[in-house]
Amino acid sequence: MMGKVPSFSPGSTVSSALPSYIALCLTLQVHRLVSAQFTVTGPDHPVIASLGGEAVLPCHLSPRMSAENMEVRWFRSKYSAVVHLYKDGQDQYEEQMAEYQQRTELLKDDITSGSVSLRIHNIQPSDEGQYKCRFQSSVTYEEALLELQVADLGSAPAISVEGHQDRGIRVVCRSSGWYPQPKAQWRDLQGQLLPLASENISQEADGLFQTEIAIVISEESNQKVSCCVRNTRLNQEKESAISIAEALRSEMKTQKELGLTRARRYAVDVTLDPDTANPWLVLSEDRKRVRDGHTRQDLPNNPERFDPCVCVLGAEGFAGGRRYWEVGVGDKPEWALGVCRESVNREGWVTHTPEDGYWAMWLWYGEYKASTDPPTPLPVRVRPSRVGIFLDYEAGEVSFYNVTDRSHLFTFTGTFSGTLRPYFCPGPNSGGENAAPLIICPVPAQARGNLRP
Repeated sequence: MMGKVPSFSPGSTVSSALPSYIALCLTLQVHRLVSAQFTVTGPDHPVIASLGGEAVLPCHLSPRMSAENMEVRWFRSKYSAVVHLYKDGQDQYEEQMAEYQQRTELLKDDITSGSVSLRIHNIQPSDEGQYKCRFQSSVTYEEALLELQVADLGSAPAISVEGHQDRGIRVVCRSSGWYPQPKAQWRDLQGQLLPLASENISQEADGLFQTEIAIVISEESNQKVSCCVRNTRLNQEKESAISIAEALRSEMKTQKELGLTRARRYAVDVTLDPDTANPWLVLSEDRKRVRDGHTRQDLPNNPERFDPCVCVLGAEGFAGGRRYWEVGVGDKPEWALGVCRESVNREGWVTHTPEDGYWAMWLWYGEYKASTDPPTPLPVRVRPSRVGIFLDYEAGEVSFYNVTDRSHLFTFTGTFSGTLRPYFCPGPNSGGENAAPLIICPVPAQARGNLRP
């Protein structure tokens, strides 16, 4: 039988029992809280996952107790950045961030003992960073901080020999698809590090890193060198090696076709400019052929015309970009081809050197030479019936190719300024009207590729 509730009106003798009653309630509440206390624990080291793979982030309660009726929230930098949420006995996806949708799974096999793990599928670079695992009961909550690190190995290093530099051979090593940023090194046979000539590490749109390192080695060197790219997070590396002697032979073998193939992608239409033609020259109506005539023509005397040099310029001028054209020389005994500055003096005899504005090669008295000062003899194994000229304005290069056997003949290097124009000199042929012409030839469409000049 329930007793009468005591009155706490002022002056009542029962009011003296109030402090004891309050103390009892507080004691019971504290006891309840103490009995519900727990801590949340995660791994004491970062979890490492591979790109495209999966990561498992473990988390558990201490002391062990069931978490079936708790809220388990995984989130990133702030409470609302939900990676995965378990609540009211089931997974909840309404608050989940878009980038984690259909990529997370809460492993609940041991949830009755307070242990759960979050599995994240198809790991991306953006998944890297800190995560919080939060358990919340009806009276309290605790959380643990975890770190996920993403790592992956890239491609095997690709080594190539890319010409001369500083009186040596430039050797380049490239590798891509690494995460995080890798460490790349050149080593000799004894494992000693070699000094780098250049290093370039960049991050692509997909977040992965690619690296390019180069060294310069003496051309006389016969040593073997290796390129090593290491993922310091995984403590794993990929390595490739090359013998300099073998590389040089391989480079000489492939340089022919690679250089010409690349150049032909920049083919342009070139025509002859009759206003610049020496009076002894005869141009075809389509301005694609020029030969040395048997009589001097009566043409207007203007400063644009070459005289007495028996030469003619292309109508097109180039002040930038890459341009390529081909000229048929057949079996002509003498000719000269190349580019020159538009501003060159065309009256009187000229000196064909880069200092005077000419970058050309010629055949004269059975010898092929480049117009350096002094001229550079060119070893030609197969007589060219067609010559390709490639101008790379920004790189300061004019290259000549023997289209007949697809070999590289010579490359001028320097710095250009102003407008450059194609240069043609058919040479003094006998035969009059039957003299063989220089012919500007079309480059096959399939060789042009999709590049634009």
